[in-house]
Amino acid sequence: MKRVAVTGLGTINSIANNVEEFKQALREMKIGIDFITQFDTTDHITKIAAEVKDFHPENFMEQKLARRYDRFLQFAMVAAREAVEDAGLDFEGDWREEAAVTVSSGIGGFKTLHQQYKQYFKRGPKAVRPFLIPMMIADMAAGVVALDIGCKGPNFSTMSACASSLHSICLSAMMIKHGYINVALAGGTEAVIDPMPIAAFANMTALSPNAENPEKACRPFDKMRNGFIMGEGSGVLILESEEHALSRGARIYGFIDGFGMTEDAYHISQTDPNGKGAVRSITKALEMAEMKPEEVDLINCHATSTPVGDASEVKALRQVFGDSLNDIYMQSSKTLMGHTLGAAGANELIASILESEGNFVHGMPNLEDPDDDFMGLKIPLKTEETSISKIIKNAFGFGGHNASVLYSKNG
Repeated sequence: MKRVAVTGLGTINSIANNVEEFKQALREMKIGIDFITQFDTTDHITKIAAEVKDFHPENFMEQKLARRYDRFLQFAMVAAREAVEDAGLDFEGDWREEAAVTVSSGIGGFKTLHQQYKQYFKRGPKAVRPFLIPMMIADMAAGVVALDIGCKGPNFSTMSACASSLHSICLSAMMIKHGYINVALAGGTEAVIDPMPIAAFANMTALSPNAENPEKACRPFDKMRNGFIMGEGSGVLILESEEHALSRGARIYGFIDGFGMTEDAYHISQTDPNGKGAVRSITKALEMAEMKPEEVDLINCHATSTPVGDASEVKALRQVFGDSLNDIYMQSSKTLMGHTLGAAGANELIASILESEGNFVHGMPNLEDPDDDFMGLKIPLKTEETSISKIIKNAFGFGGHNASVLYSKNG
Protein backbone atom coordinates (compact mmCIF):
# COMPACT_ATOMS: atom_id res chain seq x y z
CA MET A 1 0.00 0.00 0.00
CA LYS A 2 1.07 3.59 -0.65
CA ARG A 3 2.24 5.94 2.06
CA VAL A 4 0.16 9.10 2.56
CA ALA A 5 2.10 12.37 2.68
CA VAL A 6 0.90 15.75 3.96
CA THR A 7 2.17 18.46 1.60
CA GLY A 8 -0.09 21.47 2.16
CA LEU A 9 -1.96 23.21 4.98
CA GLY A 10 -4.65 25.89 4.99
CA THR A 11 -6.64 27.36 7.86
CA ILE A 12 -8.82 30.18 9.06
CA ASN A 13 -9.96 30.27 12.69
CA SER A 14 -10.50 32.56 15.67
CA ILE A 15 -6.79 33.09 16.35
CA ALA A 16 -5.41 33.24 12.81
CA ASN A 17 -6.50 33.91 9.23
CA ASN A 18 -3.72 31.83 7.67
CA VAL A 19 -1.15 29.16 8.50
CA GLU A 20 1.73 31.50 9.29
CA GLU A 21 -0.40 33.50 11.74
CA PHE A 22 -1.66 30.25 13.23
CA LYS A 23 1.82 28.96 14.01
CA GLN A 24 2.71 32.16 15.84
CA ALA A 25 -0.63 32.34 17.66
CA LEU A 26 -0.18 28.78 18.94
CA ARG A 27 3.30 29.53 20.21
CA GLU A 28 2.02 32.67 21.97
CA MET A 29 -1.06 30.80 23.32
CA LYS A 30 -3.33 33.44 21.81
CA ILE A 31 -6.96 33.01 22.88
CA GLY A 32 -9.70 33.81 20.36
CA ILE A 33 -12.69 33.60 22.71
CA ASP A 34 -14.68 36.78 23.35
CA PHE A 35 -18.21 38.17 23.43
CA ILE A 36 -20.36 37.32 20.41
CA THR A 37 -20.69 40.11 17.86
CA GLN A 38 -22.69 38.34 15.14
CA PHE A 39 -26.06 38.68 16.91
CA ASP A 40 -27.69 40.15 20.00
CA THR A 41 -27.13 37.80 22.95
CA THR A 42 -29.28 39.70 25.47
CA ASP A 43 -31.68 36.80 26.06
CA HIS A 44 -29.08 34.02 25.69
CA ILE A 45 -27.50 31.94 28.43
CA THR A 46 -24.21 31.82 26.54
CA LYS A 47 -22.86 35.13 25.28
CA ILE A 48 -19.35 34.17 24.20
CA ALA A 49 -17.78 32.31 21.28
CA ALA A 50 -14.58 32.05 19.25
CA GLU A 51 -15.36 34.12 16.16
CA VAL A 52 -13.16 34.56 13.10
CA LYS A 53 -11.99 38.18 13.15
CA ASP A 54 -11.35 40.63 10.32
CA PHE A 55 -12.75 38.32 7.65
CA HIS A 56 -13.99 40.06 4.52
CA PRO A 57 -15.05 37.53 1.87
CA GLU A 58 -14.88 40.11 -0.92
CA ASN A 59 -11.10 40.10 -0.43
CA PHE A 60 -11.06 36.48 -1.61
CA MET A 61 -13.91 36.28 -4.12
CA GLU A 62 -16.26 38.41 -6.18
CA GLN A 63 -19.07 40.02 -4.20
CA LYS A 64 -21.69 38.22 -6.31
CA LEU A 65 -20.14 34.87 -5.40
CA ALA A 66 -19.77 35.84 -1.74
CA ARG A 67 -23.49 36.62 -1.56
CA ARG A 68 -24.28 33.14 -2.89
CA TYR A 69 -22.04 31.35 -0.41
CA ASP A 70 -22.82 30.79 3.24
CA ARG A 71 -20.05 31.73 5.66
CA PHE A 72 -19.00 28.07 6.09
CA LEU A 73 -18.48 27.82 2.31
CA GLN A 74 -16.46 31.03 2.22
CA PHE A 75 -14.18 29.69 4.95
CA ALA A 76 -13.69 26.41 3.05
CA MET A 77 -12.63 28.21 -0.13
CA VAL A 78 -10.11 30.37 1.71
CA ALA A 79 -8.51 27.44 3.57
CA ALA A 80 -8.44 25.21 0.48
CA ARG A 81 -6.75 27.84 -1.68
CA GLU A 82 -4.09 28.38 0.96
CA ALA A 83 -3.49 24.62 1.23
CA VAL A 84 -3.06 24.26 -2.54
CA GLU A 85 -0.66 27.19 -2.63
CA ASP A 86 1.25 25.88 0.39
CA ALA A 87 1.64 22.51 -1.35
CA GLY A 88 3.14 24.19 -4.41
CA LEU A 89 0.45 22.77 -6.67
CA ASP A 90 -0.34 24.57 -9.92
CA PHE A 91 -3.91 25.92 -9.84
CA GLU A 92 -4.12 25.04 -13.55
CA GLY A 93 -2.30 21.70 -13.32
CA ASP A 94 -3.31 18.25 -14.59
CA TRP A 95 -3.21 16.91 -11.01
CA ARG A 96 -6.77 18.26 -10.64
CA GLU A 97 -8.26 15.72 -13.07
CA GLU A 98 -8.27 12.90 -10.50
CA ALA A 99 -7.93 14.86 -7.26
CA ALA A 100 -10.46 14.17 -4.50
CA VAL A 101 -12.14 16.79 -2.33
CA THR A 102 -13.60 15.67 0.99
CA VAL A 103 -13.97 18.99 2.82
CA SER A 104 -16.77 18.35 5.31
CA SER A 105 -19.07 20.06 7.77
CA GLY A 106 -20.92 18.82 10.81
CA ILE A 107 -23.89 21.16 10.36
CA GLY A 108 -23.57 23.12 7.12
CA GLY A 109 -25.15 26.45 6.24
CA PHE A 110 -27.28 27.03 9.31
CA LYS A 111 -26.84 30.80 9.14
CA THR A 112 -28.40 30.91 5.68
CA LEU A 113 -31.21 28.56 6.70
CA HIS A 114 -32.01 30.74 9.70
CA GLN A 115 -32.05 33.91 7.59
CA GLN A 116 -34.32 32.38 4.97
CA TYR A 117 -36.77 31.05 7.54
CA LYS A 118 -37.15 34.62 8.77
CA GLN A 119 -37.78 35.81 5.23
CA TYR A 120 -40.31 33.03 4.64
CA PHE A 121 -42.38 33.83 7.74
CA LYS A 122 -42.14 37.56 7.12
CA ARG A 123 -42.82 37.76 3.37
CA GLY A 124 -43.96 34.31 2.22
CA PRO A 125 -42.64 31.57 -0.09
CA LYS A 126 -41.61 33.87 -2.93
CA ALA A 127 -39.10 35.60 -0.65
CA VAL A 128 -37.01 32.42 -0.24
CA ARG A 129 -33.73 32.61 -2.13
CA PRO A 130 -33.40 30.21 -5.05
CA PHE A 131 -29.88 29.33 -3.88
CA LEU A 132 -31.00 28.38 -0.37
CA ILE A 133 -30.42 24.64 -0.80
CA PRO A 134 -26.91 24.79 -2.32
CA MET A 135 -26.00 27.47 0.24
CA MET A 136 -26.94 25.30 3.23
CA ILE A 137 -26.39 21.61 2.51
CA ALA A 138 -23.26 20.38 4.28
CA ASP A 139 -21.77 18.51 1.31
CA MET A 140 -21.55 21.75 -0.65
CA ALA A 141 -18.23 22.62 1.05
CA ALA A 142 -16.61 19.85 -0.98
CA GLY A 143 -18.58 20.97 -4.03
CA VAL A 144 -17.55 24.64 -3.99
CA VAL A 145 -13.89 23.80 -3.31
CA ALA A 146 -13.83 21.41 -6.26
CA LEU A 147 -15.57 24.01 -8.41
CA ASP A 148 -13.20 26.78 -7.36
CA ILE A 149 -10.00 24.79 -7.91
CA GLY A 150 -11.18 22.47 -10.68
CA CYS A 151 -10.80 19.09 -8.96
CA LYS A 152 -12.64 16.30 -10.79
CA GLY A 153 -11.94 13.21 -8.70
CA PRO A 154 -14.08 11.75 -5.87
CA ASN A 155 -16.10 14.48 -4.19
CA PHE A 156 -18.09 14.03 -1.00
CA SER A 157 -18.56 15.24 2.55
CA THR A 158 -18.61 13.13 5.69
CA MET A 159 -21.18 14.16 8.32
CA SER A 160 -20.20 12.75 11.69
CA ALA A 161 -20.67 15.79 13.93
CA CYS A 162 -17.39 16.86 15.55
CA ALA A 163 -15.50 13.95 13.97
CA SER A 164 -16.43 15.02 10.41
CA SER A 165 -13.14 16.53 9.25
CA LEU A 166 -10.98 13.83 10.80
CA HIS A 167 -13.16 11.21 9.12
CA SER A 168 -12.61 13.08 5.85
CA ILE A 169 -8.86 12.82 6.36
CA CYS A 170 -9.14 9.11 7.20
CA LEU A 171 -11.21 8.34 4.09
CA SER A 172 -8.98 10.39 1.80
CA ALA A 173 -5.93 8.64 3.24
CA MET A 174 -7.64 5.32 2.64
CA MET A 175 -8.23 6.14 -1.04
CA ILE A 176 -4.59 7.16 -1.46
CA LYS A 177 -3.21 4.12 0.38
CA HIS A 178 -5.13 1.80 -1.94
CA GLY A 179 -4.07 3.64 -5.08
CA TYR A 180 -7.48 4.96 -6.04
CA ILE A 181 -6.24 8.58 -6.14
CA ASN A 182 -2.93 10.42 -5.74
CA VAL A 183 -4.11 13.79 -4.36
CA ALA A 184 -6.86 14.86 -1.97
CA LEU A 185 -8.03 18.09 -0.36
CA ALA A 186 -9.35 16.91 3.00
CA GLY A 187 -10.64 18.74 6.05
CA GLY A 188 -13.65 20.59 7.39
CA THR A 189 -15.43 23.89 7.78
CA GLU A 190 -18.04 25.31 10.15
CA ALA A 191 -19.85 28.59 10.84
CA VAL A 192 -22.76 28.23 13.25
CA ILE A 193 -22.30 31.10 15.68
CA ASP A 194 -25.95 31.95 15.28
CA PRO A 195 -28.89 32.36 17.70
CA MET A 196 -30.50 28.93 17.25
CA PRO A 197 -27.41 26.70 17.56
CA ILE A 198 -26.07 28.74 20.47
CA ALA A 199 -29.42 28.50 22.25
CA ALA A 200 -29.77 24.78 21.53
CA PHE A 201 -26.30 23.82 22.73
CA ALA A 202 -26.68 26.08 25.78
CA ASN A 203 -30.04 24.59 26.72
CA MET A 204 -28.57 21.10 26.69
CA THR A 205 -25.82 22.47 29.02
CA ALA A 206 -23.09 21.68 26.48
CA LEU A 207 -21.81 25.29 26.30
CA SER A 208 -20.01 27.14 29.06
CA PRO A 209 -22.22 29.93 30.47
CA ASN A 210 -19.18 31.81 31.78
CA ALA A 211 -19.28 35.36 30.42
CA GLU A 212 -17.42 37.12 33.22
CA ASN A 213 -14.03 36.39 31.69
CA PRO A 214 -14.34 34.93 28.16
CA GLU A 215 -10.65 34.07 27.84
CA LYS A 216 -10.92 31.85 30.93
CA ALA A 217 -14.11 30.06 29.88
CA CYS A 218 -12.62 27.11 28.01
CA ARG A 219 -10.80 24.96 30.58
CA PRO A 220 -10.03 21.43 29.31
CA PHE A 221 -8.78 19.08 32.05
CA ASP A 222 -9.57 21.64 34.79
CA LYS A 223 -11.89 20.98 37.75
CA MET A 224 -13.89 24.10 36.87
CA ARG A 225 -14.61 23.13 33.25
CA ASN A 226 -18.32 23.49 32.53
CA GLY A 227 -18.85 23.25 28.78
CA PHE A 228 -17.30 24.00 25.42
CA ILE A 229 -17.02 27.29 23.54
CA MET A 230 -18.45 27.46 20.03
CA GLY A 231 -15.85 28.27 17.40
CA GLU A 232 -15.85 28.69 13.64
CA GLY A 233 -13.42 28.36 10.77
CA SER A 234 -11.94 25.87 8.34
CA GLY A 235 -8.92 23.61 8.07
CA VAL A 236 -7.80 21.86 4.86
CA LEU A 237 -4.85 19.53 4.26
CA ILE A 238 -3.35 18.41 0.96
CA LEU A 239 -2.74 14.67 1.08
CA GLU A 240 -0.71 12.91 -1.61
CA SER A 241 0.80 9.53 -2.23
CA GLU A 242 4.47 9.71 -1.33
CA GLU A 243 5.41 8.80 -4.91
CA HIS A 244 3.35 11.63 -6.36
CA ALA A 245 4.77 14.16 -3.93
CA LEU A 246 8.36 13.07 -4.59
CA SER A 247 7.85 13.02 -8.35
CA ARG A 248 7.04 16.73 -8.36
CA GLY A 249 9.67 17.66 -5.76
CA ALA A 250 7.12 18.66 -3.13
CA ARG A 251 7.98 19.60 0.44
CA ILE A 252 6.57 16.87 2.70
CA TYR A 253 5.53 17.87 6.22
CA GLY A 254 4.98 14.29 7.29
CA PHE A 255 2.75 11.26 6.85
CA ILE A 256 -0.65 9.93 7.87
CA ASP A 257 0.68 6.55 8.96
CA GLY A 258 -2.38 5.27 10.78
CA PHE A 259 -6.00 5.94 11.53
CA GLY A 260 -8.91 4.37 13.37
CA MET A 261 -12.67 4.85 13.12
CA THR A 262 -15.15 3.34 15.60
CA GLU A 263 -18.56 3.88 17.18
CA ASP A 264 -19.56 4.00 20.87
CA ALA A 265 -23.14 2.74 20.38
CA TYR A 266 -23.80 4.24 23.80
CA HIS A 267 -25.85 7.48 23.65
CA ILE A 268 -27.12 10.02 21.11
CA SER A 269 -25.01 12.86 22.53
CA GLN A 270 -22.98 11.63 25.51
CA THR A 271 -19.66 9.90 25.03
CA ASP A 272 -19.12 6.49 26.59
CA PRO A 273 -17.85 7.42 30.09
CA ASN A 274 -15.42 4.49 29.99
CA GLY A 275 -14.01 5.51 26.60
CA LYS A 276 -14.34 2.05 25.05
CA GLY A 277 -14.93 3.34 21.52
CA ALA A 278 -12.02 5.75 21.81
CA VAL A 279 -9.75 2.93 22.99
CA ARG A 280 -10.50 0.92 19.86
CA SER A 281 -10.09 3.95 17.58
CA ILE A 282 -6.68 4.90 18.97
CA THR A 283 -5.54 1.27 19.03
CA LYS A 284 -6.46 0.80 15.38
CA ALA A 285 -4.42 3.89 14.43
CA LEU A 286 -1.38 2.56 16.30
CA GLU A 287 -1.74 -0.90 14.78
CA MET A 288 -2.02 0.44 11.23
CA ALA A 289 1.15 2.49 11.78
CA GLU A 290 2.86 -0.52 13.40
CA MET A 291 3.81 1.78 16.25
CA LYS A 292 4.14 1.13 19.96
CA PRO A 293 2.19 3.44 22.30
CA GLU A 294 5.36 4.66 23.99
CA GLU A 295 6.70 5.97 20.64
CA VAL A 296 4.05 8.75 20.54
CA ASP A 297 5.34 12.22 21.47
CA LEU A 298 2.12 14.27 21.54
CA ILE A 299 -1.60 13.62 21.91
CA ASN A 300 -3.79 16.47 20.69
CA CYS A 301 -6.96 15.51 22.55
CA HIS A 302 -10.53 16.10 21.49
CA ALA A 303 -11.07 17.46 25.02
CA THR A 304 -13.80 20.07 24.66
CA SER A 305 -13.89 21.23 28.31
CA THR A 306 -16.96 19.22 29.29
CA PRO A 307 -16.95 17.23 32.55
CA VAL A 308 -17.78 13.81 31.10
CA GLY A 309 -16.07 14.14 27.71
CA ASP A 310 -12.61 15.10 28.99
CA ALA A 311 -12.69 12.42 31.69
CA SER A 312 -13.76 9.65 29.32
CA GLU A 313 -10.99 10.53 26.87
CA VAL A 314 -8.26 10.34 29.49
CA LYS A 315 -9.67 7.01 30.69
CA ALA A 316 -9.31 5.73 27.15
CA LEU A 317 -5.77 7.10 26.90
CA ARG A 318 -4.73 5.42 30.15
CA GLN A 319 -6.06 2.10 28.85
CA VAL A 320 -4.12 2.39 25.60
CA PHE A 321 -0.86 3.97 26.81
CA GLY A 322 -0.60 2.70 30.39
CA ASP A 323 2.25 4.18 32.41
CA SER A 324 3.87 5.62 29.27
CA LEU A 325 1.08 8.24 29.15
CA ASN A 326 2.87 10.14 31.90
CA ASP A 327 5.77 10.82 29.51
CA ILE A 328 3.71 11.93 26.48
CA TYR A 329 2.73 15.55 25.93
CA MET A 330 -1.04 16.14 26.06
CA GLN A 331 -2.98 19.23 25.05
CA SER A 332 -6.30 20.51 23.74
CA SER A 333 -6.12 23.34 21.20
CA LYS A 334 -9.76 24.19 21.92
CA THR A 335 -8.62 26.20 24.94
CA LEU A 336 -7.26 28.72 22.42
CA MET A 337 -9.67 28.67 19.45
CA GLY A 338 -12.85 27.11 20.78
CA HIS A 339 -14.59 24.08 19.32
CA THR A 340 -15.03 24.35 15.56
CA LEU A 341 -17.26 21.26 15.46
CA GLY A 342 -16.97 19.68 12.00
CA ALA A 343 -13.70 21.53 11.35
CA ALA A 344 -12.13 20.73 14.73
CA GLY A 345 -10.22 17.58 13.82
CA ALA A 346 -8.56 19.13 10.77
CA ASN A 347 -7.74 22.47 12.39
CA GLU A 348 -6.28 20.78 15.46
CA LEU A 349 -4.26 18.32 13.37
CA ILE A 350 -2.87 21.32 11.48
CA ALA A 351 -2.02 22.91 14.83
CA SER A 352 -0.09 19.79 15.85
CA ILE A 353 1.76 19.64 12.54
CA LEU A 354 2.79 23.29 12.92
CA GLU A 355 3.99 22.60 16.45
CA SER A 356 6.05 19.70 15.13
CA GLU A 357 7.52 21.95 12.45
CA GLY A 358 8.30 24.67 14.98
CA ASN A 359 9.63 22.30 17.66
CA PHE A 360 7.26 23.43 20.38
CA VAL A 361 4.10 22.37 22.22
CA HIS A 362 1.61 25.08 23.11
CA GLY A 363 0.56 25.34 26.72
CA MET A 364 -2.83 25.22 28.42
CA PRO A 365 -3.29 28.73 29.88
CA ASN A 366 -6.55 27.94 31.69
CA LEU A 367 -5.43 24.77 33.42
CA GLU A 368 -5.22 26.19 36.94
CA ASP A 369 -6.57 23.30 39.03
CA PRO A 370 -6.31 19.95 37.21
CA ASP A 371 -9.04 17.43 37.85
CA ASP A 372 -7.87 14.32 39.67
CA ASP A 373 -8.18 12.31 36.44
CA PHE A 374 -5.40 14.41 34.88
CA MET A 375 -2.94 14.59 37.76
CA GLY A 376 0.58 13.46 36.90
CA LEU A 377 0.11 13.84 33.16
CA LYS A 378 2.46 15.81 30.91
CA ILE A 379 0.15 18.75 30.16
CA PRO A 380 2.22 21.94 29.72
CA LEU A 381 0.86 25.14 31.23
CA LYS A 382 3.17 27.28 29.10
CA THR A 383 4.59 26.74 25.63
CA GLU A 384 7.57 24.40 25.75
CA GLU A 385 10.34 24.15 23.18
CA THR A 386 10.71 20.48 22.32
CA SER A 387 11.05 18.09 19.40
CA ILE A 388 7.77 16.42 18.38
CA SER A 389 7.71 13.66 15.77
CA LYS A 390 4.83 11.22 16.38
CA ILE A 391 1.35 12.66 17.02
CA ILE A 392 -2.08 11.22 17.81
CA LYS A 393 -5.08 13.43 17.01
CA ASN A 394 -8.50 12.40 18.33
CA ALA A 395 -11.97 13.64 17.37
CA PHE A 396 -15.27 12.42 18.81
CA GLY A 397 -18.79 13.46 17.87
CA PHE A 398 -22.45 13.31 18.88
CA GLY A 399 -23.82 9.94 17.85
CA GLY A 400 -20.78 8.12 19.26
CA HIS A 401 -18.48 8.76 16.30
CA ASN A 402 -14.76 8.27 17.02
CA ALA A 403 -11.78 9.00 14.77
CA SER A 404 -8.06 8.95 15.49
CA VAL A 405 -5.15 9.84 13.21
CA LEU A 406 -1.49 9.03 13.72
CA TYR A 407 0.84 11.54 12.07
CA SER A 408 4.61 11.10 11.69
CA LYS A 409 6.89 14.04 10.93
CA ASN A 410 9.06 13.65 7.84
CA GLY A 411 12.69 13.01 8.65
